[in-house]
Amino acid sequence: SSHPFARSALLARPLSQIVASADGQVVGVVGATGAVGTEVIGVLAKRGYPVSQLRLFGSDRSAGKKVDTPFGEITIEAFSVDTARTTDVLFLCVDGAFSKEHGEALSAAGGPIVIDNSSAWRMDPKVPLIVPEINAEAGKGKRLIANPNCTTAILLMALAPLVKLLGLKRAIVSTYQAASGAGAPGMNELRDGLMDSLNGKPIANKVFAHPLPFNVIPHIDVFQDNLYTKEEMKVTWETRKILEMPDLLLSCTAVRIPTLRAHSEAVTLETEKPIDMDAIKAALADAPGVRLVDSPSENKYPMPLTATGDYDVEVGRLRKNDVFGDCGLDFFVCGDQLLRGAALNAVLIAEALGTEALQAA
Repeated sequence: SSHPFARSALLARPLSQIVASADGQVVGVVGATGAVGTEVIGVLAKRGYPVSQLRLFGSDRSAGKKVDTPFGEITIEAFSVDTARTTDVLFLCVDGAFSKEHGEALSAAGGPIVIDNSSAWRMDPKVPLIVPEINAEAGKGKRLIANPNCTTAILLMALAPLVKLLGLKRAIVSTYQAASGAGAPGMNELRDGLMDSLNGKPIANKVFAHPLPFNVIPHIDVFQDNLYTKEEMKVTWETRKILEMPDLLLSCTAVRIPTLRAHSEAVTLETEKPIDMDAIKAALADAPGVRLVDSPSENKYPMPLTATGDYDVEVGRLRKNDVFGDCGLDFFVCGDQLLRGAALNAVLIAEALGTEALQAA
């Protein structure tokens, strides 16, 4: 059976058919030494993206430093809009303020396709917010593309095929988010804190609101007037935009847990149509980027341990929900925050849109 979002089947094509220029593309990464930037470079290499030249941009302070990459040793260049615009595809792996300041100038006609990993442009109505397997067509003709929040992207890999199959009235999501959501500094703080704790030293915390080792923190990003955090609202806002369901009822509770990589999410849905478990499993098994891990009798279900480093998002613990009856579904999803939640999604966007945008440049 064909995947419900078959219009994005261009992702199944070999790269040679996706990318126009035979000699490859000049690919730039701003923020190449951070957690996401490092992963973007790794994904480009692993997927065989046709890179004719990789250019890394950083601050004046980091300019001149040499970085080992799968494409060889590369010297970081000082960032300027004019220099960065001489690339074909540019990945912004930096904070929102930087992206907000430079995104439009970088992506103006004649420059590269710009794929922004920050939250700066996600909710701008002029800027497409893309998970390529779901809504790649939204990026046609656009030169500035937003990559979704990591939690949203992981959720939507499982949610989108189910919405297509069953419709959706409301969703409740509880997240279990790894330290990697706060980048390399977050992972380092967790590692250092665990070591200090085991050695009987006090645990320091600068990145997180409280010490993370042996703890969970129900606080990610800043609290809003409605007492949700911004992270929780991002899941609602971005899901509505990507699925084109502006009135979707979705409530999220986002919790930081002491794992290094891979976010997990417990999801409860009330669907429009009655639950058909065989059809649900078939739709998920058929969905690109999703791996069904759902064999309770063998203790097989999604976990950070198995999802870490994997391009696919794991989905399991599928069951009818007793609260919503025939139209209720519960499941658990787990995905690598730095891959599907960031770098992989960004590279897939480049694969899906690269040819057309370069031909139009």
